[in-house]
Amino acid sequence: MAQATKPSVATPPAAKPSGVETLKEGSRLLRGGIAGELAADSRGGISEDSYNLLKFHGSYEQFDRDTATERKQRGEDKDWQFMARVRLPGGRLTAAQYLVLDALADRYADRTLRITSRQAIQFHGILRGNLKPAVAAINHSLLTTFAACGDVVRNVVTSPAPRRDALHAALEADARMLSSALLPRTRSYHEIFLDEEPVVEPEEEPLYGRTYLPRKFKIALAHPADNTADVLANDLGLVAVTGEDPAGEPVGYNVHVGGGMGMTHNKPATFPRLATALAYVARADLLRLAEAVIRFQRDNGDRTDRKRARLKYVVHDRGIDWVREQVETYYGEPLQPPRPVPPLRMPELLGWHEQGDGNWWLGVPVPAGRIVDHGPDQGEVRLRTAFRTIVERFGLDLNLTPQQDALLTGIAPGQRAAVEAVLREHGVRLAEEITPIARWSLACVALPTCGQSLTEGERARAPMVADVEAALARHGLEGERISFRVTGCPNGCARPYQGDIGLVGRMPGHYVLYVGGDFAGTRMSFPLLDRVAQERVGETLEPLFAAWAGDRREGEGFGDFCHRLGRDALLALLPAALLPATKKAA
Repeated sequence: MAQATKPSVATPPAAKPSGVETLKEGSRLLRGGIAGELAADSRGGISEDSYNLLKFHGSYEQFDRDTATERKQRGEDKDWQFMARVRLPGGRLTAAQYLVLDALADRYADRTLRITSRQAIQFHGILRGNLKPAVAAINHSLLTTFAACGDVVRNVVTSPAPRRDALHAALEADARMLSSALLPRTRSYHEIFLDEEPVVEPEEEPLYGRTYLPRKFKIALAHPADNTADVLANDLGLVAVTGEDPAGEPVGYNVHVGGGMGMTHNKPATFPRLATALAYVARADLLRLAEAVIRFQRDNGDRTDRKRARLKYVVHDRGIDWVREQVETYYGEPLQPPRPVPPLRMPELLGWHEQGDGNWWLGVPVPAGRIVDHGPDQGEVRLRTAFRTIVERFGLDLNLTPQQDALLTGIAPGQRAAVEAVLREHGVRLAEEITPIARWSLACVALPTCGQSLTEGERARAPMVADVEAALARHGLEGERISFRVTGCPNGCARPYQGDIGLVGRMPGHYVLYVGGDFAGTRMSFPLLDRVAQERVGETLEPLFAAWAGDRREGEGFGDFCHRLGRDALLALLPAALLPATKKAA
């Protein structure tokens, strides 16, 4: 086998690196001044340098944006707090680990746990003095926050289905393997948060170098019958290739590169993109291929403009053929062409399902991923208490989904009625009691904690879903599967540029409306309207639903219908009264 070498690539004249690049290079492998600032007796904000380095350790400093203006008028500082993200490859949590995280939500955070759209758990509302003990407690449960954020490989996602067959076992094992093998090697995290004694380290990371990656790097594994991971939205998307048995162990993976959802309004050089097919790789060579792609991005990604630093822009600008040639040089031998696989599909994982080992799993909807107890003013739904009760009583593990839901796994046949009874006693609505539009909705956190958000995400999801549900029902479409994704800014954490309907925060109370993707996540949507008011989302979509009900082709989903008609024909369906309030997209 040929030895991998660093390729000689002609590069343009060097431009000045961004400030974050200079910071990373001088950070002593991500140490910076974080330890001293966290130890300081202060409720003020941390420095900009520590803010940027702290991301690599799995935390963002935030502030309560609901109270910021009022506090400023009173001459007070912002209500500073931290978010901590737990890295969970494949979204797997043992019963013991879940109970630890549940307890930490009370001890250090805002009494909620939030499932992310990448199968992780986030804590919000952590005060500065509580961040270090919270992170230490997470580590004591054999979990970590390290590299859950930052310019490194983030949480590796895959199918959450706990099917007991060779295919799903391999996907889980490969997700865990990649997650572990691609972690940074610096001990800075352990020194800062776990009081490990300082050690002498090399001057640079063996994989990431001195300055890590130009930007975040996302990996997903899927198989054709289960694209719940939205594999093509990732920098590195891996689709399992099996033999004649579709549930058998993968022989390898089709490799896709250059996916990513983020963009910036009014900057056409930035855009969302689905990954492009690159190659096929045998399963035994998966790690070597992943490392080759990461090294390629490390050396070729834009380090002068963080808005164009993702791998997708290298693929777009240079073309997949050039990218393949360069990756082959890092890999050490020619790459094989992708192999034929069936079309990607999106299965239903909520509700009751047999696991294949005599036990069952129950997929439970978690609205916007927020595991929380709501009081009487919000319907007396005590989801968090229900989950804790079930896990304590039955010892069930949880698998978190990329749709922000939870699968209770390993349920014995004789336990099914009791598990369901606990959920109903606590007011939890099960999958069969909600509409498909509610079931297939995603929302980012957005306000009041995300500093990037331009408008609401999670808090606006429920009223908008209700309005869309009503509009669908008026045309007999309430039972149709439609994906509905809401994000408070164009960074696209809820993947709004795929699927049937996407709402992207534009300004307070208004969204860009995207349509025309497909339910399976294999086609990009397009912007239809540039400023749709939150309270008019259902009203704006209803004429399109009416046309779909009357003119759809057999088996045609809503996104497919919109794609077939195109933007101009769809705009022609909207009443003129809607257009002044929603300015057409440029």
